[in-house]
Amino acid sequence: MLESVKIARRQSEIRQELATLAAKAEPSEDETRSMEKLDGEYRTNETRYRAALVAEDVERRDAKGELETRGDRQWSDLVQRFELRQVALALDEGRKLDGATAEVVEELRSSGGYRGYPIPLESLVLERRAGETIASGVPNPIATMPIIDRLFADSAALRMGAQMISIPQGEVEFPVATSGATVAWQQTETGNVGGPSAYATTDRPLKPDNTLGVQMKLTRKSLKQSGASLEQAVRRDMAGAMQAAIDKAIFLGAGASGEPSGVIAKASTYGITETSIGAEPSWAIFRKAVVRFMLSNAVSAPTQVRAMFRPEVWDDLDAMRAGDGYPIWEMDRVVAAMGAGNITLSSNALAAPAGDPLVTSALLTTTAGGVAPIFVGLWGAIDLIRDPYSDAQSGGLRVTALATVDVTISRSAQLEVLTNIKRHVLAGG
Repeated sequence: MLESVKIARRQSEIRQELATLAAKAEPSEDETRSMEKLDGEYRTNETRYRAALVAEDVERRDAKGELETRGDRQWSDLVQRFELRQVALALDEGRKLDGATAEVVEELRSSGGYRGYPIPLESLVLERRAGETIASGVPNPIATMPIIDRLFADSAALRMGAQMISIPQGEVEFPVATSGATVAWQQTETGNVGGPSAYATTDRPLKPDNTLGVQMKLTRKSLKQSGASLEQAVRRDMAGAMQAAIDKAIFLGAGASGEPSGVIAKASTYGITETSIGAEPSWAIFRKAVVRFMLSNAVSAPTQVRAMFRPEVWDDLDAMRAGDGYPIWEMDRVVAAMGAGNITLSSNALAAPAGDPLVTSALLTTTAGGVAPIFVGLWGAIDLIRDPYSDAQSGGLRVTALATVDVTISRSAQLEVLTNIKRHVLAGG
C-alpha cells in the first residue's frame, strides 16, 4: 500500500476521534491531553503526506517511462525463459507452473482460448516426427557433453521480403488494385477528355485452413532420466524443423492435402509471371527479368530486386566466364548489379534439379511502395494438447501440437518465376 494512502487513512481516524472529543462540553484532563496529542500528530502527518505525494509522483513517472518502453524486447526476454519441461511435467504429473513459464501461459490464455497449455510461437515451433522419444534415445546425465543439434535450412522467406502477420482469430484479406484511372488528352477544343474507367481490386485472403501439427511421445523414464538440457535440445530441434517445414510450404506448398498454396508451386493460380528460360544460367536471364520488373513499374533499379536460386545454379554461375578474354565470372556480374544481400541460395525452398537434361527454377521478388511481395499469416501461438489415455498403460505422455499457417501474395507484378533453367555442370560434375 502506498505511504500516502496509509497517512490519509490515519488522518481520517484522527479527525473522527477529535470530533468525538470536541463534542464534549467538559472534557477531562486525559481527554484534553489526548486532543493535544492528536492535534500534534495531525499537523505532523500533513507534512508527511505532502512529502509522500512528492516521492510517489517521481516513482510514478519512473514507472510510467518503464512501462512505455516495455514492448517486444521484454516479451522476447520473457519467452526465452519459457521452459517446455514444466509444461510436460504439468501434463504428466499435474505439477504447477512457475516463473516465466507461468507468466507466458497466463498471458497467452488471456488473449485466446486454448484446450491445453499454449506454447509461444516465438519460443518454439514443431515438426512432424515419426516414432517416439524413449530413454535409450536421449542423453544420460552421467558426464554427458552438450547435445549437438541437427542441421536445418535458414529461413528463405524473410530474406525474400515475406511479411509475417500475427492473426488472433478469423480471416484477413488484402484488397489489391488491378485496374484504375486512365488519362487521355483532349483532342479538340470542344472535345472531351478520356472517359471514365472502372477501379477494380482483387482480394488476397489469409484463411486458417492449413494446420501443421506434430505428435510427440515421451516415456516416463526419458522425462526422469534427463533434465533441462533435454528440454532445451528438443526445443531447438523443433524450432529448426518447423522453420524448415513452413519455409518450404511458403514456396512449394501444393495447395492441397492440408498444405497452403506456395508462391512457386501455384504461381499460375496467383497470376505470377512464369518465364521459361531453356538455357544455362547467366546474368543475362536475371537482367532481362529485372527489365520486366522495371517495365511494370515495380522497381527503378536492379538493387531493388531479390533473387533466389539453388546452390547448383550458383555453382554454374561461378564457373562460367562472362565471355572469352573477360576475367570476370557470371556470378560476379549478378552480385555487382543486384547486390550480395539480395541473393538467396536455398535447397529447401526450391525443388531439386530434375529431368534430362537437369533443369531447375528461380524466384525474383521486390518490395514496392513498402508493400511486401508475400504475406504469411500465423494464427496465435502453438496449441499444446495432452492425450492422457493412449499411453496410460506404460505411464507415457502423448502430446499433440498445432500451428495454423497460410500464405498469399500482394501484387503479382512483384514476383516472377524463372523455370527450365538448365544445369551447366551435370550431376556429379
